[in-house]
Amino acid sequence: MNWIILIIAGCFESGFAFCLGKMKEVSGTAWWLWGAGFLICLTLSMVLLAKAVQTLPIGTAYPVWTGIGAVGTVVLGIIFFHEPVSFLRLFFITTLIASVIGLKTVS
Repeated sequence: MNWIILIIAGCFESGFAFCLGKMKEVSGTAWWLWGAGFLICLTLSMVLLAKAVQTLPIGTAYPVWTGIGAVGTVVLGIIFFHEPVSFLRLFFITTLIASVIGLKTVS
């Protein structure tokens, strides 16, 4: 169950990075709403991470959490912010995913 909680926490990490990206594009009320989304996602991500590390080793949980967040943020950036897609970028994202899976496998 704590692995599922950790995965959800990683998704919320991508969520707060996405909100930061949207805050860069807007102003006024929309900026405040995306800022509120950032704070909500940040809080949920940290609380869920803290819950997951109650039974998972921190040396595994933290890199998995950041890996999920990093991969999710790159994918969201490509889809919503039209960031460049290159072979090397996809290659290194793939190696990051393989590393996260490797950490899960050995723990």
